Amino acid sequence: MYLKFYLVLFLLIAATSVIAQNVLKGTVSEDGTNNRMANVFIRDNSNKQLTITDKKGNFSIRTETGHVLIFESPGFISDTLYVANLAPQKIVLSAKTIALREVSISANKASFDPHQEYPEVYTRSKLYVLSPSSWFGKEAVDARRLKIYFKTEAEQRHIDAVFSMAYVGSIVPLKDKELENFISLYRPNYSFLMNNYGPSLAAYVNDCYKKYKALPPEKRMLQKLSPQ
Repeated sequence: MYLKFYLVLFLLIAATSVIAQNVLKGTVSEDGTNNRMANVFIRDNSNKQLTITDKKGNFSIRTETGHVLIFESPGFISDTLYVANLAPQKIVLSAKTIALREVSISANKASFDPHQEYPEVYTRSKLYVLSPSSWFGKEAVDARRLKIYFKTEAEQRHIDAVFSMAYVGSIVPLKDKELENFISLYRPNYSFLMNNYGPSLAAYVNDCYKKYKALPPEKRMLQKLSPQ
């Protein structure tokens, strides 16, 4: 009986060791600063593993050599990492020069449905009274943070689709870079957009255009952030 117990214990330790050997850890920070980035979405498209950085910019994800990891955060240029080995990694993300998301690219993407694409996130995020791991386990906590990330991403894509260059350009006499700058400066938030549409939204655009024309030329664009 003792032999069976120790055999099972040995197998569990060995399995845990194998899993641990396939975990990549690292940090994500902002380019030009020492700021660690929280809530950066990380995915491995090969094995469908997902995670998100913690408050200190740390991450850990199950992966293997030869896989490619994708790092994404709203307002920053996405980055990829080819996993050559499982040594700790330092990832640096660069901020986009303007707040305007890449509307033309986003518009051509297939509709993003996280419920269908990542159903395991919603399964892991559920809370069960008699399951402490569902409340405090790392996978469960990460899954709930990923749900928030997906919700935010869906909201931002909705804003992109509604407050688009085609729509705004049909109301104000701006084109190209000027139109991009205008949209960046006066891009509404999700809550406002859900409560203002049709004539109300058009009135908002016209009002913003009056404010835009009153600005000196050097203020008609978002100012680049200086490295801290």
